Amino acid sequence: MIRKGPFKGRTVAVVNDLGRDEQLYLYKKARELKEAALSGGDLSAFRLGERDYQVYLIFMEDSTRTRESFRNAAEFLGSRVNVFDAATSSFNKNESIADTIRMLAGYAEDSAFVIRSKLEGVCRSLEGPMARYAEQFGRPVPAFINAGDGKHEHPTQEFLDEFSFLEQLGWKRDRIHLALTGDLYHGRTVHSKVDGLGIYDEVVVDLVAPELLGMPAHYVEKMRRKGYDVRLYESLDEYLASGKVAPIWYFTRLQLERMGDAVLEKADSLRGALTFRKDMLGKLPEGTRFYHPLPRDRSRPTNPTFLDELPLNGWDAQSANGYWTRIVLLGMVSGLLGADFDGSPRPSPSFDENFIVEAPVAEHPVREYKVGIKPVEEGIVIDHIASGSPIEVIWSNIDAARRILGLNVRSSHGVYHNNKGSFKGIISLPDVTSFGERDLKKLAAIAPGCTLNLIRGSRVVKKYRLAMPPRIYAFDEISCKNPACVSAPAHQEGVVPEFLRKDAEAGEAATTFICKYCEREHAFREIWDV
Repeated sequence: MIRKGPFKGRTVAVVNDLGRDEQLYLYKKARELKEAALSGGDLSAFRLGERDYQVYLIFMEDSTRTRESFRNAAEFLGSRVNVFDAATSSFNKNESIADTIRMLAGYAEDSAFVIRSKLEGVCRSLEGPMARYAEQFGRPVPAFINAGDGKHEHPTQEFLDEFSFLEQLGWKRDRIHLALTGDLYHGRTVHSKVDGLGIYDEVVVDLVAPELLGMPAHYVEKMRRKGYDVRLYESLDEYLASGKVAPIWYFTRLQLERMGDAVLEKADSLRGALTFRKDMLGKLPEGTRFYHPLPRDRSRPTNPTFLDELPLNGWDAQSANGYWTRIVLLGMVSGLLGADFDGSPRPSPSFDENFIVEAPVAEHPVREYKVGIKPVEEGIVIDHIASGSPIEVIWSNIDAARRILGLNVRSSHGVYHNNKGSFKGIISLPDVTSFGERDLKKLAAIAPGCTLNLIRGSRVVKKYRLAMPPRIYAFDEISCKNPACVSAPAHQEGVVPEFLRKDAEAGEAATTFICKYCEREHAFREIWDV
């Protein structure tokens, strides 16, 4: 069977790995499948029936619903299914994740890997290397699906959640008003909603949680940048008293065990602020539904069992929807589904690599730069380092440039006035006659905005202006500072760190970089280990 759908071999590490139209296609096909299955219709278009296609379920964290829904979905598809027991695997023999995946990929003609891990960014870290592996051995590119990574994302839960919300809204996408309540700090399912809610034209999000369990600030900021109307409340009582209550509620389990003894001492008050009570029923809008990714805490659930038999219970149907959406997602990444997709595909990432520009050279001889900087007859002068910054920042950049570039040679450096009345840094390197392209890129990454002058016979023969690069990668001196990231050195997974520059808002300097794998935001200097 030839499977050439446009989603073949796609990695779905985060929600945005499917574009808006691609997500809507998933929901459309899942609706078709569910309606056909419940009415006894023909389901053959959704069945692969190909035992050469292998679905590996690799769960390095406990799971019931996600694992079993994927297992049943893969069996419906008609593929081979291998539930990989991480507890007795080579991971316990200190084998890297990448080595294990290469081994398993070699056992199948074509494959998809569904992975849950405490490490964040695992699927993204495998995407490129395994594509190269497949090309080397003439195999189809394997698909990778994130079934939850740390407290980062859970995209397939988000897909089934949005499918459930769309059912409640009668498949209308003009507006959604949603309350997110519970542990918004650790809850990867609510973090995924930052992007998943982008399928609606208008989004109102009420975040209901005490400050200790609140949504991380960078997710709140991202929601607001997307144009969502975001409102914050400290408790359910405060929220219900506001009179602006959403008809869709999304509860999450309180993961207090992750937050240390200081928080555990406040556990009762935190639960009390977020637990729904019977006396609250009359304050809900007509037609309200409650959702929960499950499992609930059986001893003290925030959506108690008295709700189970009420029309408010939307979580039972929500859980079942994981089956339909995951069948369709596996059908898409296997290449079975997608021939009828007519929307806009997800744009491929692109980077403007023109951050090193050769500038015109003046005809006059090199002047004596500043007091204390000896004129250079043959060598290099790095000028305008951190120009306009506070003096301590300039010194820090000079020190970083010298250490990272290994400039342990006869030289001079200092902080001096620039022509704008503020300060800049200069490093003078007599007798340094070569500076390769990789060194230029590294210098741009360390000291963006500087210029490099190549001097011969006391004249500048080449001048380069260095801007902030769109990404910083493949340097030994950088690392993600998120200890749960798959690229963190402590995990020894051999993942090369890579950071992508965050698009600046109007008037804001582009000095924030995002880890390619775990998406943790870093200040520019934070990514460097010196």
